[in-house]
Formats: sequence, C-alpha cells, structure tokens
Amino acid sequence: MILEVANAGYTYPRGPEIFSNISFSLAEHEVLCILGPNGIGKSTLIRCLANLYRLRSGSIRLLGTEMAVLPQVEIAKKIGYVPQAHEIIFPFSVMEFVLMGRAPHLPAFSSPGREDYKKADQMIDLVGIGKIADKPVNEISGGEYQLAMIARALTQEPAILLLDEPTSHLDFGNQIRVLEIIDQLADSGISVVMSSHFPDHAFLTSNNVAIMQYGSFMAYGLAEEVVTAENLKRTYGVDVSITYSHDVARHVCVPHKAGSCRCGGMEHLQCIGHPSVIASSGR
Repeated sequence: MILEVANAGYTYPRGPEIFSNISFSLAEHEVLCILGPNGIGKSTLIRCLANLYRLRSGSIRLLGTEMAVLPQVEIAKKIGYVPQAHEIIFPFSVMEFVLMGRAPHLPAFSSPGREDYKKADQMIDLVGIGKIADKPVNEISGGEYQLAMIARALTQEPAILLLDEPTSHLDFGNQIRVLEIIDQLADSGISVVMSSHFPDHAFLTSNNVAIMQYGSFMAYGLAEEVVTAENLKRTYGVDVSITYSHDVARHVCVPHKAGSCRCGGMEHLQCIGHPSVIASSGR
C-alpha cells in the first residue's frame, strides 16, 4: 500500500476533537472520495494526510515509513496537495505559479531548468489552461486558478494527489474535465484522495468511498455499496434516489425536493414519469 492510515485522530489545540479512529489504506491507481457535510473535518483530515497538521493520535505511513519522521521535502516529492482556493496577492504568471511545483526537486538556491519548464508546460496543457499561461494569477477567474493549482501539484510528479473539493469553484464543463483528469491520473499510476459534497462524484471517479460523519467514517467501501439512499439521508438529512442509468453505464444520485420518493413506495411528484416508476407501476 502506498498510504496507510491507522486509528488517526486530530484535535485543535485547546479545541474540540475533529475526528478519531479513522483507518484506511490507499493502493496505486486508487481513487478514494471522502463525502460529508460542511464542517465535519474533511479538510482537516486531508491536511493531516499532507503532513500540514500533525495527528494527535494514530499514524500515517507513506510507502511503509512513518510520515512523522520524514523530512517535509521528501513528503512533497511524493504527495501533491490542492487546497480549496484562496486569495492571491502576488502577480505571478500562471507559468511561474505552476513552476513552483518543481521546488521539492530543485537543490537549494538553484533555478528551474529546461526539464522543469517542460514538465510545467505539460501539466498546464493537461488541465487546459495553456491560453492563460502568461496571465497573472491574480487576474484569472476562480475556476482558472483552481485548475492552475491542480497543474502546480501535478508538476511535483507526486505518487499521491490530495484534492480538497477540487471542483468547488468550477463551472459544469470544467468540473467534468477535472473528474476526467482524475481518472487519467489514476490510470497512469497516481493515487488520489479527494473530498467532495457531490455523491455523483463518487460514482464518476472513485474505487472506494468514505462517508465522514460525527468525527469518523460512518461507512467505507465500494461506491455502489456505500453511496446509498439510507446513508445519504443520515449524512445530509435529505431524501435521494440512487438509480442505475444505462445511458451512462453508472449509478446516479437524484435528490428530492420534498417528501418521500414514489420509487420507495410513496407518492412523489418529481418521480412520476421516471422510467423506474413506470416500470414498477406498470404504466
């Protein structure tokens, strides 16, 4: 396993416990999607996986070695981290910003070379922001900046990519593009841990899914087994239907506006006329 987390727990100094007793492992080519409501600790967990926060209990092993004893520069060579977007102050160009991802691979006081620029160019092209490579990052849109952060993390050539809600500032088209990029990265051998508010993302990208609730994982396993109407109701407090779409060959999650769904045996206006309702009712 490339990453092993055992009984992990974190508490802010003089603050409440954020999570505890979290255990999972991550293999090469694997994508783990972490679902859960706002404020439940998903971002804190990802920061711990990036070694930005130190666990209060438990352990994280990176390629068989306790992360706590590894130098940060060695961790940065193996783990790329994309936080939620934040304010940009300095007017670096997009190319300069992405090129910063090469820092862990450069000797002290040295400048990026031809191969470093080539790697940055490749990642800029991969995420589709080549047309803005020369623009200052403080003048691009939030969605473009999110893509630039992903390109910067990939320029590190990580074995593991940590993505904290990677589609939160993207329009619909770029959301799908990022999810497709995640699939490509997994196929190439990179392992991915991503957090999301959208259950459909689990069906689109992940091998395994964890639902975070009440300071721990309330469910963990294959998307089709974990992302259920019952689990999502417990997590988000809303009714949903999970159905299989033959058009896209995957499960999809459909939220209800109000009340119960006819698919579950109760009348619901949104579901009248749905193929699964018609089939079950004989219409």
